[in-house]
Amino acid sequence: EVFIMGIIRIGTTARWSDVVIFNNVLYTVEVPTNLDAGLKDQTKEVLNSIAKILSDNGSDKKHILSVTIYLKDIAQIDEFNQIWDKWLPLGSAPVRACVEARLANQAYLVEIQLSAAVINTDATVKFMT
Repeated sequence: EVFIMGIIRIGTTARWSDVVIFNNVLYTVEVPTNLDAGLKDQTKEVLNSIAKILSDNGSDKKHILSVTIYLKDIAQIDEFNQIWDKWLPLGSAPVRACVEARLANQAYLVEIQLSAAVINTDATVKFMT
């Protein structure tokens, strides 16, 4: 973890960070690790990972501000939405875009980038020390 001038970077490599927090806003991107799975299972995996990232860093699904969903095949948007709609708490829908994209790994069927409000700043203190 790296803390520079109010920016907290978690899981930082030469190319990206797993999570960046600035001004009590968390930014993250998640991709599936089960590359043999179909869209349904990849989506569930990515959403479960996001829920854990949010929880570990003082946020939750109700505090997602913005999300961009990248699907390998936009024709599968209904399949994605069925899972998304069950996962997201009613009344807490973020600003959202869903687009078809050629993803970095051919086996990725979904990739999700989002920002969320950090509501429990005590959760991030462990990353600043």
